[in-house]
Amino acid sequence: MTINALVVDDSALMRKVVSDILKQDPEINVIATARNGLEAVEKVEQFRPDVVTLDIEMPVLDGLHALGYIMSECPTPVVMLTAVDSRSAESTLNAFEYGAVDFIQKPSGNISVNIEDIADNIRKKVKMASKVDLKKLGFMEEHVKISREKKSKPLPSKPKRRVATKSAVHHANGKIVAIASSTGGPRALEQVVPKLPGNLKVPVVIVQHMPAGFTASLAQRLDGQSALTVTEAKEGDVLHPGHVYLAPGNYHMEIKSTEKGGIYHEVVTLNQKPREQGVRPCANILFRSLVPIYGANIVSAILTGMGADGADGVEEIKKAGGKVITEDERSCVVYGMPKAVVQRGLADSIVPLEKVSSEIVRMLNSSGD
Repeated sequence: MTINALVVDDSALMRKVVSDILKQDPEINVIATARNGLEAVEKVEQFRPDVVTLDIEMPVLDGLHALGYIMSECPTPVVMLTAVDSRSAESTLNAFEYGAVDFIQKPSGNISVNIEDIADNIRKKVKMASKVDLKKLGFMEEHVKISREKKSKPLPSKPKRRVATKSAVHHANGKIVAIASSTGGPRALEQVVPKLPGNLKVPVVIVQHMPAGFTASLAQRLDGQSALTVTEAKEGDVLHPGHVYLAPGNYHMEIKSTEKGGIYHEVVTLNQKPREQGVRPCANILFRSLVPIYGANIVSAILTGMGADGADGVEEIKKAGGKVITEDERSCVVYGMPKAVVQRGLADSIVPLEKVSSEIVRMLNSSGD
């Protein structure tokens, strides 16, 4: 079956290069192109494509506003194309709330003459997006019907919370929560992390497949929505209960245990070793690092995502007696990572996204404090 794609970018060069990249796959047909958000909206209505690649920074009508109109008037799978800066990172996260399926980072700014370097990834994400059931994206109609005047959706106000003090250091052989997600993950994490209770007595570590420059914005957003403290992890961070550590883009995150004066501290270590499963950060690497320290006291959760990252690490967690939660297929944007775990018979619990946080708490409590 041929996938009809609409390519939207204000740069004529980018429109041509992205179109040529997609046309190299016999299963993809570029049905039309558009040079701004207004043209994009018009051509979505005219051609009814199967998927849209949508630039964010454009004249007349930017990509975020165009996405809002597309999803409210003619819902279509959309993959955002974006450069990396603080503004575009925030816009990309807003795009997930408005219904974007995924995003592609331009390798060298808005005009990326080397975009051929990521040609395979572009084709893969476009093909994946075309198959997504938009009902699983979890966005509400009122979230996407943005007006021409409104620039972005405001964040919820941050609730009062308990702040972990420096003395409240986690000790070796305590408990930990480990979460992995990929495609659809930013939206999924917004349904999990803010629902964890503010008095959570364990640290939480997360791998979300995102490039450098985006994870800091995601951590800041989750922090603003959560009773827990959420930060992008840094080298040497000491793990504290009630604190969520998000692996930074382009860095593997591992947890190491150190001892001083008879007291154990677990700390974050970061590295740029080769990609595993084609990704960095990699959930397998994080999960494996937890097993010697926490053993049976690990509660892991595998959320929506393309590929199989996390399955090998989860197998090690299970051997150590730890627990494994997977997101149910019915709520996954892409049922890849959870499927790999389920097919190996490793899942202790399979729950829809809205129940993942409560299931994490249940599993933590089921083995005592």
